[in-house]
Amino acid sequence: MYPRERLRRAMLLYAVTDRAWLGARTLPDCVEAALRGGATFVQLREKDAGDAEVAALARAILPLCRRAGVPFVVDDRVGLAAQVGADGVHVGQDDAACAEARAALGPDAIVGVSVQTVEQALAAQAAGADYLGVGALIATPTKTDAALVAPGELRAICQAVNIPVVAIGGLNERTMDVLAGTGVDGAAVVSALFAANDPCSAARALVARIRSVLE
Repeated sequence: MYPRERLRRAMLLYAVTDRAWLGARTLPDCVEAALRGGATFVQLREKDAGDAEVAALARAILPLCRRAGVPFVVDDRVGLAAQVGADGVHVGQDDAACAEARAALGPDAIVGVSVQTVEQALAAQAAGADYLGVGALIATPTKTDAALVAPGELRAICQAVNIPVVAIGGLNERTMDVLAGTGVDGAAVVSALFAANDPCSAARALVARIRSVLE
């Protein structure tokens, strides 16, 4: 089990996978590089892959996260998360309910929930969420159907809950200023890491940038 303050620190640079950006590289190699550069959390999100393929990826990435001491969760697939021994799962508003994920995975699992409003955030916290992902903050090609969340709403969510909050959506070195003064615990990134030629160097630069904005 991850104590809340340890989990809060793990939000700093939250890596969300997407093989669309990798070219000829492998996802485990890119995740390992991102971890070397300072990524503090990994979510395996491969929505277009089947369960068997995602399970194989999870089993390859989980030992890398274990060695780095970094939490590892699977997006949406509660049963698969349990099957591969992941630390937990991240669910959205339209996915398995937070309470159902908690019931399936037990009290020690990490359950994250995507939210966009204070009402959703409070409901997720009450249902047993360990952390919240809030976004999209900025329009992003990674998730073209995502509605945008204003920085003021992110600030209100952070003030309303007592669990960790990570922001997501269009965040990179150039756009991190949008998080200033919101009270968020970190940034979740996709292409800023996995489209980079060197995910290790990208992660190192992102960690420094996020710290400079949030501190």
